[in-house]
Amino acid sequence: MSKLFEPYNLAGIPLSNRIVMAPMTRSRAPDDIADERVALYYAQRATAGLIVSEGTPISREGQGYLFNPGIYSPEQIEGWRLTTNSVHALGGKIVAQLWHVGRMSHPSIQADGRAPVSASSKQPANSKAFGYTESGEPGMVDPPAPRQLGTEEVARVVEDFAQAAQNAIDAGFDGVEIHGANGYLHEQFLNPLINDRDDQYSAATLENRIRFTLEVIDAIVARIGAERTGIRLSPYGNVFDMPSYPQTDETYTALAEAIGKRKLAFVHLMNQAGFSRTEPSQAGFNALLKTIKSKLPETSLILAGGLDRESAESLIDEGLIDLAGFGVPFISNPDLVERLRNGYPLAKADPTTFYGGTGKGYIDYPPYNAAG
Repeated sequence: MSKLFEPYNLAGIPLSNRIVMAPMTRSRAPDDIADERVALYYAQRATAGLIVSEGTPISREGQGYLFNPGIYSPEQIEGWRLTTNSVHALGGKIVAQLWHVGRMSHPSIQADGRAPVSASSKQPANSKAFGYTESGEPGMVDPPAPRQLGTEEVARVVEDFAQAAQNAIDAGFDGVEIHGANGYLHEQFLNPLINDRDDQYSAATLENRIRFTLEVIDAIVARIGAERTGIRLSPYGNVFDMPSYPQTDETYTALAEAIGKRKLAFVHLMNQAGFSRTEPSQAGFNALLKTIKSKLPETSLILAGGLDRESAESLIDEGLIDLAGFGVPFISNPDLVERLRNGYPLAKADPTTFYGGTGKGYIDYPPYNAAG
């Protein structure tokens, strides 16, 4: 049997296979609280070895998109509990992706119309948040220049991550994934062309660039344990005005080495090559993938981005990754594991229903009918 479909021990969490449902924003949560429809969506996909939830904001400040279920209020914790109970009832495992968007937000989403906060003072170009337009309707809006977090404020954000991790465990999640990818707050610290600070979190040195992310990791580990903590990273990614920079390899190699020493449950790499809105170096990513894997002797490595069954199996067989992440295919194929296992054709997803709306394009994709 293919290793892809074999059980896997993820730092003590027993997975039924090595297929991971990657996190995907769907914007279907009224009042930013996970409800019965959200629970059904994840339950339909519970045959994945591991589900990583959509990004769940750690605070009102950390939110950049309307209708995303957060993890900071009692009502949100209770809302997510229905989802985790539903997934667990079907034998699945699910971790919460902890999210702070940083500068990728808008005053219409923030408390009292405040400016978004960031490591940086630089306004993101050619980027959109999902907030309220001038007419008061939900829509895509331009993020303004953010307010740079003061040095003394950074500890508060670190604590918000740690408290969100505890909230996730209280909501029944099997663990958490820190969202350190895709141009959000962590990358705004890591990228020296965006980070324009002059304190101990500045981009002046490698140690300073990775300081915030390691402080968040350490705070979460202290709260819930390394075996329930993972992180998502997207080296060579360029989404949301994240420019390429010469220190990419040294930054992520140092971060991977520090994570390896901390023995986190997993690192989840997102390969953005092939996205029409990005221009990462595929050759550079592939070389860095090997380096990162070598720094994680006791930490599992997940890769997502453009995989199919053949490439996933090849990478696992070569020992380059431990688990394979699939995103968009899970939207239109709730039974993706069985389709991959049996070679059934994959249904195509409707991009017009990816974000927001009704149950259409969310919970109405049927499983494959082998007899039909």
